[in-house]
Amino acid sequence: MFRLSAMSFAVLALASPVLAADAAVTRPADPVCSGGGDPYQDHACLDATLGDNVLGRFFNYYRLEWGRDAPPADPGAPASRRIGWPATPQTTPPMPFTEWPYGGSTSIGVTRPSSVDSPLMTAIANTPFGRALNDSHIQVYGWINAGGNLSSNTVKGGNAPAAYSYNPNTVQLDQAVVYIERLPDTVQKDHIDWGFRIAPMFGTNYRYTSAYGLFSGQLLQRNSPYGYDIPMAYGELFIPQIAEGLLLRFGRFISLPDIEAQLAPNNYMYSHSMTYTFDNYTNTGLNATLALNRNWMVQLGLTVGTDTMPWNMGQRVANPFPNALYPGSTFRKDPGATPSLSAGVRWTSDTGKDSFYAVANGINGGQWGYNNLQWFGLTYYHKFNDQWHIAFEAYRSYQHGVGNANNPAIAAAYLAGGMPQSQPFNAPGLAFCANATAISCTSSVQTFLTYLNYKATPLDNISFRAEYFDDMQGQRTGTKTRYVNTGLGWQHWFSPQVEIRPELAVYWSLDGRAFNGNSNAGIAPTRSRAIVGSMDVIVHF
Repeated sequence: MFRLSAMSFAVLALASPVLAADAAVTRPADPVCSGGGDPYQDHACLDATLGDNVLGRFFNYYRLEWGRDAPPADPGAPASRRIGWPATPQTTPPMPFTEWPYGGSTSIGVTRPSSVDSPLMTAIANTPFGRALNDSHIQVYGWINAGGNLSSNTVKGGNAPAAYSYNPNTVQLDQAVVYIERLPDTVQKDHIDWGFRIAPMFGTNYRYTSAYGLFSGQLLQRNSPYGYDIPMAYGELFIPQIAEGLLLRFGRFISLPDIEAQLAPNNYMYSHSMTYTFDNYTNTGLNATLALNRNWMVQLGLTVGTDTMPWNMGQRVANPFPNALYPGSTFRKDPGATPSLSAGVRWTSDTGKDSFYAVANGINGGQWGYNNLQWFGLTYYHKFNDQWHIAFEAYRSYQHGVGNANNPAIAAAYLAGGMPQSQPFNAPGLAFCANATAISCTSSVQTFLTYLNYKATPLDNISFRAEYFDDMQGQRTGTKTRYVNTGLGWQHWFSPQVEIRPELAVYWSLDGRAFNGNSNAGIAPTRSRAIVGSMDVIVHF
């Protein structure tokens, strides 16, 4: 049984690199160089303050930043945004981002290379390898994210469909992530620039990022509690001479839409909405983002469905149990692995206080495949003042031809492996169609999500989440029901490198029991309400 003391131990263990350097857990007096310089303003002084030893520099950087609400300034750094561009709406800390988020592109007009504040890069900056990386504008950084939860559920896997704490009353390593990247310079307008990102990840969160055909056997064949993934592996080309800049991204990347469509440090809270949990996570292909002017941006992309790999396209496998939906001797490995279109339009006000972003993602024939969701929705952000802002999202998604769970013949064929969607674990679910004798039907979801956020101090953000999620045929969550979710979370930063996020969330299933079950183990849900208290810690490196 997980107890608060175990949570405290986990937090202290993960924060130990910082605590070891500063056992008093208070920000030290500002070190001053012999010449009287301030290491937060004078980078030569900063370098002297940190020392020469790589390991010592690494821990001294944590110690120097402890209690600060911003990394050391570099007075010699070029401007980080174009003149006249909408103002930066937020700061990090305490918010998880500075610009209103949008997907499929490095932020245009506000990104410079080598702009990441990283203890690792600072530690190796005075080595030949570190200097070579900096000269090439390549950054290597990441984080370790771990947490735990106390839940009213008791069955293993019983927190689902709440996420990402799949198992109730446990402590887990959510993410260990490394970013290797070069950011294209999107502020300048005089030359073509390029970039890339490779982001390997290990932890329990792989369950939610997996793409069919890329290490997916960990989840679909073995249901491993821990696994690895590469949710981002892409290159970028920035062409500033077209309008206000055209950015091309190619490879695998986080899908365009969603408030929460990023990894741990880019989210308001530790837990996630069902709105985010059950829609598109990654796209693989090409996405073009064109800034028409400082206010308007348009996007167009060609991808291979969603959460599936290009090598699944057209691949056929034997059909061991022909049935009404798939009567032939073979079927396509993933019917959703097919050329698909994405499109988006974004408007940002001159003040930077408002942003509206409408997206159609992964649009194709809509046939039932692995996460082949036809997604149409929008996000909207509004900043009331320096303390308060709101984030709103709504979408509708659907798939056609989803097998009918109410038809015994279809259900039996699905369980026997007679469909491409059949997997030993975590398979794309059947739909509970209104017509019990139908072979298949269209499965749809409608959702509304709001985050209300309050900047209490430069190191503290409080977020309230309210959500309505209607799984109309039960294909996404396994239960045909409407859900309501509310959550209250506190994001506290000890420094720009260490943060914790305690929270309390309550979930209701309005039309049936959806919690405290496990479909992978054949355990039916027994509860229509779940109460989950949780907390995580993120240590950046």
